[in-house]
Amino acid sequence: MPELPDLVILADAFHASLVGRPVLAVAAPGPLTVRGTPAEMAALVGQRLLDFHRRGKFLWLEFDRDRVAINAMLTGRIQLAASPAVKKPQKTMFVMSFGRREDGPPASAAEWTANATWMPGPEAFPELRYRDPTQMGKVYLLPRGVERNVPGAGPNDIGPDANDDALTLEVWRERIRGHPGELKNLLRNQTFVAGIGNAYSDEILHAARLLPSRKRGTLASEEVDELYRATRVTLANAIATLRDRVPPTFETQVRDFMAVHNRGGQPCPRCGQRVTQTEAGGFVTSYCRNCQR
Repeated sequence: MPELPDLVILADAFHASLVGRPVLAVAAPGPLTVRGTPAEMAALVGQRLLDFHRRGKFLWLEFDRDRVAINAMLTGRIQLAASPAVKKPQKTMFVMSFGRREDGPPASAAEWTANATWMPGPEAFPELRYRDPTQMGKVYLLPRGVERNVPGAGPNDIGPDANDDALTLEVWRERIRGHPGELKNLLRNQTFVAGIGNAYSDEILHAARLLPSRKRGTLASEEVDELYRATRVTLANAIATLRDRVPPTFETQVRDFMAVHNRGGQPCPRCGQRVTQTEAGGFVTSYCRNCQR
């Protein structure tokens, strides 16, 4: 499942590569993926992309008139193809083709994307391709003047992004008081903080030395603060790693650098004891019984 670090990298790269380009064509080989009509897809043609950004686990494309939201969920992946000639991955469900742009990357492009060799040049005809073998994820077409619900993206559905500068320690302390239950579920609760999923919740809890099953109500004040610190540091470190490891294959999920997630039976990198791994409801939980409390 793409989580905040994966999507930060993707949003930065697609913003730098595609903003300022007009849409030349839109296709939906997997129509069940798209929430919208063929006429609404056709209406995107000719509109320029003004912004490509992330909020929680959603990607947002802002055009001259209309908007598009993408929620990749468990199995969705997004490819940046330098041209239509690049072979499409199997199970490509949505394709948006872009034209030339007069200038290079927008002034708002992330600094790390500057002079990237993978970025399509101004004369290129790049494509955004959404691949999803299960069609679990969805692409929402949001024409101006049309009310269409994007589940999970409403103002009451999503809390502050876990890496947002506005999510200070004081705000964290206040918000966590209203969210009881086990810590892993707390971190994955998008109404608490947005962007964290199954993998990074394991990594954050390992960094904070806290068990996934620990109840929020049992935390001492210093443990609440340490969970905040671990969240910020773990996500920041992951983003830095992925900037180096992911491009140009943005559809590839890189997780081999993680400390404990999906490493059951391997030595804990902190204490050397074996990592415990359980599975419930199709979700893996990995942790160290020895150094997480």
